[in-house]
Amino acid sequence: MSFSYSQSPRVIALATAIAAVSTPVQADSTRIQELEQRLLILERNLELKEEAQIAKEKAAPVVNAGAGGFSISNAKKDYELKFSAVGQFDSRVFLDGARANGAKLDDGFVTRRLRPTIQGKLGDLAEFRFTPEFGGGGVGSSASIVDAYVDLKFHQAALLRVGKQKSAVSIDRLRSGAALPFVERGLANELAPNRDLGVSLNGQLAKNTVTYTAGIFNGVADGRDVTGRDDSGKEAQARVFLEPFKNDGDSVLQGLGFGVAGTYGTKKTSAGNTALAGLPQYRSSGQENFFTYAAGAVADGKHKRVLPQLSYYIDSFGVVAEYAVSDQEVTRLGVTESVKNKAYDVTATYVLTGEKASYRGVQPNQPFTLNGDGWGAFELAARVGELKVDDVAFASNLADINAAAKKANNYGVGLNWYLNRNVKLSTDYNETKFQGGAAGGQDRETERALFTRVQFTY
Repeated sequence: MSFSYSQSPRVIALATAIAAVSTPVQADSTRIQELEQRLLILERNLELKEEAQIAKEKAAPVVNAGAGGFSISNAKKDYELKFSAVGQFDSRVFLDGARANGAKLDDGFVTRRLRPTIQGKLGDLAEFRFTPEFGGGGVGSSASIVDAYVDLKFHQAALLRVGKQKSAVSIDRLRSGAALPFVERGLANELAPNRDLGVSLNGQLAKNTVTYTAGIFNGVADGRDVTGRDDSGKEAQARVFLEPFKNDGDSVLQGLGFGVAGTYGTKKTSAGNTALAGLPQYRSSGQENFFTYAAGAVADGKHKRVLPQLSYYIDSFGVVAEYAVSDQEVTRLGVTESVKNKAYDVTATYVLTGEKASYRGVQPNQPFTLNGDGWGAFELAARVGELKVDDVAFASNLADINAAAKKANNYGVGLNWYLNRNVKLSTDYNETKFQGGAAGGQDRETERALFTRVQFTY
């Protein structure tokens, strides 16, 4: 707020008086000096009031509320507290599906995710995120902590993250759970870690066309979340992802990205640590376990993963593809083998209403409105995937072909309706065929799953 003489009648009067006495007829230098001094004092008082008002405005908290969530910050926004959440409520129906023992799979409603998030900034250096989970969707699900970490932002190319965090390995896992084109992630993600405890260095280079992550973690089983330190072994994780045409707005390859991720670590059995915690149980698109190692099998040695990945978005079309290899040493009954499991997924999407397809979901050009013209955005999705367990797992009695399937092939189609930025309705059908997994080494019955979801985010 700049000072103006028009803002003060007293200042105008003083100025007029000075002008009047300054004429040759009424000149009085002493009186002029007194009036000028009073004018300067009044000007300074107004400046002090203005400075105090500006300081008060800077000190006052700024409260914002909108589609992106709620926040409280100072004027500079270098100290900020944000509140957001995601809620997902699903219906699961299995069409003629049965378990290996012939029992019908359970239909029903589940709260898949219910995650309030608190995140904030503590000056220019530190940020934090805390996300509890009150959903889960599984039998016996209980409250847990999904994310709990602190970021130290030294530079755009060097962010240090410490705490429980999402493993930067699978491109499918890195996608927000609120932006998934299908209700559940694909089979390749089953071979990648979920979340882990540790420290990582992240950043972007070359004008944001190169993204990298490297870190050291406790190490978790394929597709699973960390529960704590289970042995002294550690796992190194790294990922590099390139988007070479990202800044070229005229190129049809602007939306192309590709990269590779990998992990390397060890798991060793020890007294009191001989449970199956170090080994995975692979799930279908219907979230049913179709492969589990035999009782007594333990992770006992090196564990390596490699995941090449690709994404491409152009206009309303998008595709994400991933291949995963998980190679782990497993011991049972004195026999140790390296079990190399493999999987892939290819997911394609097309936005029927013309909005741009995106890895982060779709923003409707015309949000749905009652008694209005807006209908939101509609997105079609299709997916194909496969997970194959190494034959050596069955040949060495690490797994039982009568109870664990050695292969799963998935085909799925889905439809997403983005009513607005905060509400999304999804429905998809997935068919998964298995090899093995039933009595007598027969194939487990095909799983036909119809899932729907109501999602709220802010």
